[in-house]
Amino acid sequence: MASLLISSLLIVSLFSYGSPLSSNYYQKTCPNAESIIKKAVISATKNDKTAPAGLLRMHFHDCFIRGCDGSVLLNSKGKNTAEKDGPPNLSLHAFYVIDNAKEVIESACPGVVSCADILALAARDAVVMSGGPFWDVPKGRKDGRISKASETNQLPGPTFNISQLQQSFSQRGLSLEDLVSLSGGHTLGFSHCSSFNNRIHNFNSTTDIDPSLQPSFAASLRRVCPANKNSKNAGVAMDPSSTTFDNTYFKLILQKKVVFSSDNALLNSPKTKNLVSSFANSKDAFAKAFVKSMIKMSSITGGQEIRKDCRVIN
Repeated sequence: MASLLISSLLIVSLFSYGSPLSSNYYQKTCPNAESIIKKAVISATKNDKTAPAGLLRMHFHDCFIRGCDGSVLLNSKGKNTAEKDGPPNLSLHAFYVIDNAKEVIESACPGVVSCADILALAARDAVVMSGGPFWDVPKGRKDGRISKASETNQLPGPTFNISQLQQSFSQRGLSLEDLVSLSGGHTLGFSHCSSFNNRIHNFNSTTDIDPSLQPSFAASLRRVCPANKNSKNAGVAMDPSSTTFDNTYFKLILQKKVVFSSDNALLNSPKTKNLVSSFANSKDAFAKAFVKSMIKMSSITGGQEIRKDCRVIN
């Protein structure tokens, strides 16, 4: 218990809450920043329909380690293995979108716009491009100088139960409502077999398949991810409309047709279950809660500089 408390305190100490961010931060210093980033996201999405999901996931993974400081963008160097090369981040993609936006912004207003802000804005634009809500992103983040693959074990995992999820989010000042609404980001994207094999093969000593999975859905997952077969690149879409930002994910939770244990875990607390039902019944309710939680999460800050190149510290 003592070691758990110390670990929790260490995680909390990495984050800064309530740093002075502003929606008009670049109004005078780089007024075209948002339009440049939007163009980069639009261009990427035309060529790759999975880019929006990649950008949203990248922003989430950035914010959950040392705050939203762009540390997920840094390359490994020398003896230091960076966050992007940590096991949970090996499937992250669309880094080039941030690079492309940064290059144009540096030409227009050098040394002004942080990579962390570019990522936060790109994540917002990714949601909008996918049919989701627009929101004003508070800006003024600084870029971090530390990025360690070893710290990616702090990310909430697909096998987490409700207690583990609640602890992970509360350590970052995020509530149960934030947990459920941000989990709604799973409406976009793809999951590899490795993230849900625990539910469809050797679930426990008495059953092969997680009994909380809808049987025909479990059977379909087993066809895609058969046992004892290298299915490194195999997987399934997070929901049938995986390039559209909607509330289908919450409907699937109620139907027991979601892939992660952590998704199903949202039914194991009265408050989170009620929120799942509310969001399943109303796309607008989900959109409003998601915007509120995204602003809250993206306001967890913790950087020191404005990087010239998002992949390396100055």
